[in-house]
Amino acid sequence: MKRKIIRIDEEKCDGCGLCVPDCAEGALQIVDGKARLISDLFCDGLGACLGSCPTGAIEVEEREAEPYNERKVMEDNIVPAGANTIRIHLEHLKSHGADEFFNEAVEYLKEKGIKNPIEDISEKTDEGCNYHGGGCPGSRAMTLKPAEKPVAKPVEQKKETGPLQSQLGHWPVQIHLLSPYAPFLKNADLMIIADCVAFAYANTHEEFIKGKAVAIGCPKLDDAGAYVEKLASIIKNCNLKSITIVRMEVPCCGGMTEIVKQAMKKADEIVPFSVQVISISGEKL
Repeated sequence: MKRKIIRIDEEKCDGCGLCVPDCAEGALQIVDGKARLISDLFCDGLGACLGSCPTGAIEVEEREAEPYNERKVMEDNIVPAGANTIRIHLEHLKSHGADEFFNEAVEYLKEKGIKNPIEDISEKTDEGCNYHGGGCPGSRAMTLKPAEKPVAKPVEQKKETGPLQSQLGHWPVQIHLLSPYAPFLKNADLMIIADCVAFAYANTHEEFIKGKAVAIGCPKLDDAGAYVEKLASIIKNCNLKSITIVRMEVPCCGGMTEIVKQAMKKADEIVPFSVQVISISGEKL
């Protein structure tokens, strides 16, 4: 059958192994110093490993491949690895909307009398909630304390005279919804902003949105292949002046840069682009 499945560029792969733990399904291993897809049966094609590859060696393609086998993945790789791996795998399927595979996995657990670890994630300890999210740093729960800044002297301190104004100049902004023929994209400086940036970086509107065309998305949870297609079409049709990628520091967000590179390759056009990285605590890195 023809389906979406990952492909690894052996020349780009440096064998770092960062992709391996992000594939709970066990489809990836380091063999002879390179990441290898060891079985089509184990790769669901959802691309959880994309954002963890620092060299951009992994992409999702559509080709002839054996059908993904959820029951075999559960039996051979997930369940033997323990409850944490089961939880990460189920969360991965659920977050990507892979309901059929998710239901198969849950049914397998029921058949084998194994507890479903995401049925109740609200257990509390004396220190509060002990649930830490998925396996990658981008899903790890943490409490942030806003940085304290020196307060200016009263005579120098400026006060806001009204509510802050949105600097958004067009709608829609989600990559899936943008039309490659939208007039606001013509000859534009395009800001491709990861969803979480607006919540982490306080000055997003003034610094990244004002006067710019904006496209937002999540390289971890959304369809990376569809993003490549849409951005390639925008690049081909809109004569963009520049592209700025604004992403979070977490590894999974790095997939946005690779998506843009693939889109330029598909469009056969090079657009000057730069990358801004925002820390979880809201600072530019």
